[in-house]
Amino acid sequence: MPVEVHQCNCSICELTGFLHLIVPAARFRLIEGAEQLTEYRFNTGTARHLFCSRCGIKSFYVPRSNPDGYSVNLRCLNGIDPAEVTVAPFDGRHWEDHAAELADLSRG
Repeated sequence: MPVEVHQCNCSICELTGFLHLIVPAARFRLIEGAEQLTEYRFNTGTARHLFCSRCGIKSFYVPRSNPDGYSVNLRCLNGIDPAEVTVAPFDGRHWEDHAAELADLSRG
């Protein structure tokens, strides 16, 4: 099945290499490690940035653009065939101007 992810150019995503696979909350299941997560919120406080308290990796979070879903870092998933991944650029440096482009991604 083809997969499309977004590569955001904001300072956080660009420096961490986060490739956004936005999914509805109903299609996301954390198998283990919930007790190791720590949360950080900034600016509007809407996005829930979740990090592993042991290693610091942010493998997923609840994005401000899709508070009813999760943005999963494709680079943290096993079993993904790179040939089936399309990387779409997203202008996160001008987030307020472009956030609506992502708003429906968590609706399935």
